[in-house]
Amino acid sequence: MVSVELAISIMLAAGSSALIARKMGEGQNDSAKRDFTTVVLATAVMGVVIGVLCLMFMQPLLAALGAPAGMLNTLCTDYFTILIAFAPAFLLQTLCQYALITAGKPALGMTMMILAGVTNIVLDIFSMGPLNMGIQGAAIATVIGYCIPVAFGVVYFTFLRSGSLSFMKPEWSLKPVAQSCVNGAAQMVSNMSTAVTTFLFNITVLKYIGEDGVAAISILLYAQYIFTAVYLGYSSGVAPIFSYKYGDHDTVQLKGLLKNSLIFIGICSVLSFGISLLGAGTITSIFAPAGTPIYDISVHGFRFFSVGFLFMGMNLFTSAFFTAISDGKTASLLSTLRTLVFLTSGIIFLPQMFGVTGIWLSVPCAELLALALSVFCLYRKRGLYEGTAMRPCHANQ
Repeated sequence: MVSVELAISIMLAAGSSALIARKMGEGQNDSAKRDFTTVVLATAVMGVVIGVLCLMFMQPLLAALGAPAGMLNTLCTDYFTILIAFAPAFLLQTLCQYALITAGKPALGMTMMILAGVTNIVLDIFSMGPLNMGIQGAAIATVIGYCIPVAFGVVYFTFLRSGSLSFMKPEWSLKPVAQSCVNGAAQMVSNMSTAVTTFLFNITVLKYIGEDGVAAISILLYAQYIFTAVYLGYSSGVAPIFSYKYGDHDTVQLKGLLKNSLIFIGICSVLSFGISLLGAGTITSIFAPAGTPIYDISVHGFRFFSVGFLFMGMNLFTSAFFTAISDGKTASLLSTLRTLVFLTSGIIFLPQMFGVTGIWLSVPCAELLALALSVFCLYRKRGLYEGTAMRPCHANQ
């Protein structure tokens, strides 16, 4: 359920950020502020609806998710109740983080997220240790971490009206919410598909290798999260600039920024590949001792799996770029084909042809196919960022 909430929050945050920054670039500052306020209110309402529905149907949901009867069910209920009651805060924390970046305050956004994380860790230690609050204490610590960026964002956008972005009386229209959902759909697909592909990886590895293989693929996926964090962080940070320049019709800087971004992503991709290939043993040893079957399987898998890092960054960035310039359909197409078509197909069919090696090759093959599609879309849609296909005015939309 948390994965669903995360996917929705990222969809609204990334999509609204593109919409708002584009309007700021067009000089429609008041309209941008009204749209921002509308999206924030809609997100809060959506969080309330999700929370109420999940609390009403808690037991069927837990049963569907595999929660066992007895004590474990009670623990799940205690934890789930507290977390889902704060669904609005969970959704809004991501929105506030993206909004601070759009407002030109990325350092504040990062500081708030770090503070939230540290607070969560510290409260986890005390609530489950000296205070002996058990699983409920862990849940409380988590939701307090959610609330910190939200509280800061509300204060910042309510009282610091001298900034480029702040709350303003909304127009009570769902149009900006709908536009945000369309723009950010790619990010939602990407996050939702993680659960599907992880499940497929687990059952495939279990079939071909066994339990040690499940642990090994988990190590490789954890390493992937670390390396992709660079691409995701850069893409979310530079996206509002693309949106602003797109709205301002500043094609010279738009093309220049795109070129520099592609160079940066390319360099990071080569470095990621080199580090993962040469440091496979070191990375694996963090999770499994050398000489164990899990260690040997993971190191062997890294030799093939790491090739995907050469292409992954470009694919993630390209999807974020099209989201930033309000081409949500292309961004969604790229994300859907990359994850739900190319990767899932690879996981299902490659092991049938190449055995265990096919499992490790599924990510590189999927990313290579996605890269070809990304390059094609960047070329085919070049009119959007070169100016020849730019809409003359967004004001009447």
